[in-house]
Amino acid sequence: MKKIFKYLSIMLLIGLISACALGCSNEEGTPEASDQDNEEKPTYIVAFEATFPPFESKDEETGEFVGFDIDLIKAIGEEEGFDVELMEMGFDGIVASVKTGNVDLGVSGLTIDEERLESVDFSTPYYHSALGIVVRADDDTIKDVDNLKGKKIAVQIGTTGAKFARTIEDAQVTDYDQVTDAFLELKNGGADAVVNDHPVNLNYIKGHEKDYKTVGDTLESEYYGIAIKKGNTEVLNKINSGLEKLKEKGKYAELYKEWFDVEPPEYLPGEENA
Repeated sequence: MKKIFKYLSIMLLIGLISACALGCSNEEGTPEASDQDNEEKPTYIVAFEATFPPFESKDEETGEFVGFDIDLIKAIGEEEGFDVELMEMGFDGIVASVKTGNVDLGVSGLTIDEERLESVDFSTPYYHSALGIVVRADDDTIKDVDNLKGKKIAVQIGTTGAKFARTIEDAQVTDYDQVTDAFLELKNGGADAVVNDHPVNLNYIKGHEKDYKTVGDTLESEYYGIAIKKGNTEVLNKINSGLEKLKEKGKYAELYKEWFDVEPPEYLPGEENA
């Protein structure tokens, strides 16, 4: 009897050990498969300044951030498998934040220029812009850039418009945190003109024709790019790849027409005659 009991005990112990081993094996395998199936997408923090329509602004009704830049970076994220976290900040702090790594991307109508290229890398150009001049609707004294000599010019701080205005002979240039404040100063008579990106000027004037008008030819031609921390080729390649995919699929043209009411130039994203 004792031998039978001993035999049964041994068989029960062997069964328990086998069951445990099988269970442990399954437990080890399950998370690995789960990790592969549910691998989290990276999230990139995107800096922008929200008073620059139609590129970025805040919808007064919904409170959501909208614009060409906002839709574009989200579409790139969908193509390249990353999520976007929007971070609003002052325009003059965007490049510095990308440079230090406090944010991953700067997407805010950023002109690609030599000074900024010393601090950050830029994507393939995604928009071809130019500077323009805005004056009060009843001002017939300023007709082009030559008439800005010695005038009071309002600009947004940190922009290429601010830089250009300071090259005008004897101009009195005042910086404002937001371009909307520059336009308001012009309307109130505190400035004679605003020098700013031409598409933004046109967007702002729409519906305010009794207050403002554009004058003269557009000034310096410039390209917008997405700013990335210097040397981060992994993210840079993702952004450029995403832009190319959006172009091939027609999504870039779709977004461009939605926000600017015209077809994009064939060379965008990219440079003319490149």
